[in-house]
Amino acid sequence: MTDLPEAFYLPAPDQPGRYLSTELTRGPWSPDAQHAGPPSALIGHALERCEPRADFRIGRVAVEILGPVPLAPLTVETRVARPGRSVELLEATLSSDRGPVMKANAWRFRRADPELDVPEEFRPTGSRPGPEDAPWTPFPSAQTIGFHTGIEYRFVRGGFDEPGPAICWIRLRHPIVAGTTPSPLERTLAAADSGNGVSAVLDWAKYLFINTDLTVTLHRQPAGEWICLDAVTHPQPGGIGLAESALFDERGPLGRSTQTLFLGPR
Repeated sequence: MTDLPEAFYLPAPDQPGRYLSTELTRGPWSPDAQHAGPPSALIGHALERCEPRADFRIGRVAVEILGPVPLAPLTVETRVARPGRSVELLEATLSSDRGPVMKANAWRFRRADPELDVPEEFRPTGSRPGPEDAPWTPFPSAQTIGFHTGIEYRFVRGGFDEPGPAICWIRLRHPIVAGTTPSPLERTLAAADSGNGVSAVLDWAKYLFINTDLTVTLHRQPAGEWICLDAVTHPQPGGIGLAESALFDERGPLGRSTQTLFLGPR
């Protein structure tokens, strides 16, 4: 049996902000390119460590995917672009040795203390059948090791071989960065990039549906290891699509994620 790497990324010795990409980051289509979930989560990992403030948390992350992310060493640079007493804007750039491959910005909010008196009837509610009620589903990939072996998919509705809307629980099986425990934000970013995959409408063998971005908005922090995507893809004949996911954990609603899609024949 092939031994799996301990994490999606290994910190480069004596090089802060630089990470060695392992085979777990590999996407399903090319042995040399990463699935966008792990590098998005790596950006989240770095953003949370950018001049951290104990009473603040990240409420939204928008990732722009500038091109294929190579299975190679990556460097993350972050900065506070717009400081604030209550809200501040962070920026991040993820680069390979050839140049930037992803850019992101994030809004970080000061937590209310004491908490606001929001009437119960106006708070987000709802649930989905839990991961224990769904079978493990393997991802159809020709790659022996990749993102599909580093996470676990459990479909409540739909499936990779079932076109249309889907409800799927996703869990990381390895840390994003070796020696660390994945944060709720990292878990969410890694999972949310699968929205267009789990709810694919077009034939995988005939069409491309590549996301150029990923935007995740969280109205509360996820709890536990599992993230649920209640996902739907909206394709249009003109070649632009939208994938959107309602995000849940086992306690209930978390927020939303969206992906803009380039659609085309293979």
